Amino acid sequence: MSRPSRPPVPSPSTPSPPTPTPAVPAPAPRAEEAPSLLDRHPLRCALGGYVATRVLGLAALLIVAAATGKDGMHRLSGRWDAVWYARIAGHGYGHQVTLPNGDVHADLAFFPLFPALERAVSAVLPVDVATAGLFVSWSASLAAAWGIHAVGTRVAGRRTGVVLAVLWGVYPTAFVQSMAYTETLFTALAAWALLAVLRDRWVLAGALCVLAGLTRPTAAALIAAIGITAVVTVVRERRLRARVLAGTFLAPLGWLGYIVYVGLRQGSATAYFEVQAAWGNSIDGGVALVRFIAGLPWPAALGLCLVLALLGGLVVLCVRQRQPLPLLVYTVTVVVVSLVGAAYFGSRPRLMMPAFGLLLPPAAALARLRARTAVPVLGGLALASAAYGAFTLLGSGPP
Repeated sequence: MSRPSRPPVPSPSTPSPPTPTPAVPAPAPRAEEAPSLLDRHPLRCALGGYVATRVLGLAALLIVAAATGKDGMHRLSGRWDAVWYARIAGHGYGHQVTLPNGDVHADLAFFPLFPALERAVSAVLPVDVATAGLFVSWSASLAAAWGIHAVGTRVAGRRTGVVLAVLWGVYPTAFVQSMAYTETLFTALAAWALLAVLRDRWVLAGALCVLAGLTRPTAAALIAAIGITAVVTVVRERRLRARVLAGTFLAPLGWLGYIVYVGLRQGSATAYFEVQAAWGNSIDGGVALVRFIAGLPWPAALGLCLVLALLGGLVVLCVRQRQPLPLLVYTVTVVVVSLVGAAYFGSRPRLMMPAFGLLLPPAAALARLRARTAVPVLGGLALASAAYGAFTLLGSGPP
């Protein structure tokens, strides 16, 4: 029987297998940064920031008014156009004033939706029509900020949408957003109508445009935006959809309806335009603006030309930003209509305020900055807007 062979013994020259070394534990992955409040609640930030700008503006007005012995709240609801709206709400149409130079100012120059809402609110709440006008305007301002935020978010992202809403609240004539005026109601209807077009909800866009057309004559810009976009959509798709057609035909009915109403009431097809001309609001192609600039001292004229150049630059940036067609058409048309009218110059910045698309390029730029940079910039603009608003409202002329 053979003996089992013994296993070979490794020679000293044979290297032994390396002893495994314990693995070094990998560093634990860094916890992701918690999303900011702006990322988690953009709408809350947009509306909160907007409300903060308006509260600051109101506080500045009341403080300066108290220091000068004036009634700040009366400037918001009891002067200038607010008086005409309150009178229509309380007594209907039919009032006119003859000026010393023979010009006749008739209340038919004012569109009916805002005073109708004033009357409805005063019938439900224990307030007079002037206070009801503030309720309507302030409520509409929140709806406008919400709509502007929604449009900005869809076009340029969440952060830009938040900044855009706040920027609208620090617009130089943003104090008008706190008055019993129609700018906030019109801007709210325009913003949501434009958003409806961007979402391909044409009938809703047309219905909102009907209401906008019962609010301000500037609805012509919104009608143009919907109509031009509809034509481009039909050409691009090479088919005519019923809802596109329905929204497009709906859009001008409010504006045209009021023009026809004034014409029937006055017995003239051009009566509305004659009423507006008596107020000095006819279209003259910009002649009045040129004459106004020419009549200023040269430093003021130069400054105003620089402001107009800045405005033109913003329009160019809107085009280069490739804003959606309905927003771009609406913005440019509001600006053009505000400049080619014969109205006195002081009202033009206010007339351009609903063109919130102008603020989209600076909003996008601010949204790219860190919060510690963007917030102080917006805060500084809010302080400047509040101071300018208090100065203007406590002055003698209307905004």
